[in-house]
Amino acid sequence: MTKPFPVKLIAGLAALGVLVAGSWSLFWGASPVSMRFMFYQGAPCAAGEVLVKFKPTLDRAGIHRFITASRAQDLETLPGIDVHRLGLIPGTDLAASLDALRRDPRVAFAEPDYCLHLASTVPDDPYFSFQWALRNTGQPLAPPSFAIPSGKPGADIKAGEAWDLVPGGATTIVGVVDTGVDLTHPDLVDHILSQGIDFPNNDFNAQDDHGHGTHVAGIIAAGVNNGLGVAGVNAHARILPAKVFNRNAVGLTSWVANGIVWAAANGARVINMSLGGRDVVVNQTLELAIKFAFDRNVVLVAAAGNDGTAGVWYPAAYDDYVLAAAATDQNDHYVSRSMTNGAFGSNFGPEVDVAAPGLDILSTWGIGLYQRGHPGFPGYVYDWGTSMSTAYVSGLASLIISYRPELTNRQVMTVIRLSADDVNADFMPGRDDFLGYGRINALKAIQLAAVVDRFSGRFFGLNH
Repeated sequence: MTKPFPVKLIAGLAALGVLVAGSWSLFWGASPVSMRFMFYQGAPCAAGEVLVKFKPTLDRAGIHRFITASRAQDLETLPGIDVHRLGLIPGTDLAASLDALRRDPRVAFAEPDYCLHLASTVPDDPYFSFQWALRNTGQPLAPPSFAIPSGKPGADIKAGEAWDLVPGGATTIVGVVDTGVDLTHPDLVDHILSQGIDFPNNDFNAQDDHGHGTHVAGIIAAGVNNGLGVAGVNAHARILPAKVFNRNAVGLTSWVANGIVWAAANGARVINMSLGGRDVVVNQTLELAIKFAFDRNVVLVAAAGNDGTAGVWYPAAYDDYVLAAAATDQNDHYVSRSMTNGAFGSNFGPEVDVAAPGLDILSTWGIGLYQRGHPGFPGYVYDWGTSMSTAYVSGLASLIISYRPELTNRQVMTVIRLSADDVNADFMPGRDDFLGYGRINALKAIQLAAVVDRFSGRFFGLNH
């Protein structure tokens, strides 16, 4: 059972009164619903809407009678986890309604449809020689005008060495639950499985209108040796985009939960969640979606958070199901707020599993999209944050699965943890709350994956 940590969600992402499109039911074709955001316990959520899970003792007819009697509108049932998104009578007090629902013995839980937010500031720049995270020789990391300092040789994830052992496989599907992906980007177009799904805009076209999701997708699976831009960790993986954030980087719990379930139901073996939230709120809908995917043998990876403080964001903090990724820099140091002049810092806590590069990361960016003040080139920009770290871990997970597809998600997660380099061992030997087991090492991960006993789940020659 997952530990009952409080969910951390966004504060101050959307102003009161911002109009957005409502969630849309993929499976039952419910019509789009216009909504306004409101704040509940300090966090923005969909006004007049709640997420409700009924106890299994109540059958569908009973649920229908309950909803009809309450005069609520059954807007959607989230597939796979049977959570109902209900629209309340206009003018109804949200807190009072939630209190009444939670006291009803037929209700397992009731909660607001909270907004989540992305775990990154925004993206930045191109070309393999600048991709220190994949191969760090102490080389210049950008043109001189960008003022990005070089790093320490060897402070990288050893991707090139891992590629010598396993180049990746086209059958590995990675769900990118994010702002969508630029479906026509020349460095990604051959690596996108389908046009995906767009929950904010209610269609089957996950075209990125923000940029973040494209940056994440490039870290995972941009083309290698194609004469273009940058290289992904597993260039032969297939990206399955689920757009759950709108162009203003606002995403509801229901959109994110739907995206996770949809990706898992459509063949993803890895789901990248470069997202999370701050405010302390218990959110069972998100946990149910996470468990739905985990029970289908999906490796789930999420961002530890960018506050630079104690307290890992959710969904990364769902310790039983998710790999939580923290951020390191080009010198293999934990990224703190002081290091970035207050721009961001990697969150820390006991839920952190591993770390990966997360500062001055060059990757793909939506062609023609606003670069949000970050340096870069057309179609490529530099970004920073645990969003980027998450994508490196997801890329590694997909590389391991392409090599040993019969491994379970738990085995893949264990391989990633145990193969990490304990780069801060001089003052924090062993697993710690800042970098977890350490900065990921793709070469060691592939080598370790080779000795996993597929039948017993144990590691040959290792005492684990």
